[in-house]
Amino acid sequence: MSPTEEDELTGIHCRLDELLAERGMTLTRLSEIVGVSVVNLSILKNDRARAIRYSTLSAICRALDCEVGELLVRAD
Repeated sequence: MSPTEEDELTGIHCRLDELLAERGMTLTRLSEIVGVSVVNLSILKNDRARAIRYSTLSAICRALDCEVGELLVRAD
């Protein structure tokens, strides 16, 4: 299933890739900061995650200095 098909199922798109690019940060560096594996962050980044812990969401937003609504958006 492609990320586009996943978006249609969940209705949510993760903007992690764009936020990392805007901040000049790598997925590996974010992984080190938040304590989540690169594999799990990659799953989130590619819109394949089925769930995310609030603590993980909070840590990612803190590391990227963003709000939840900047990271996760509705895929219309």
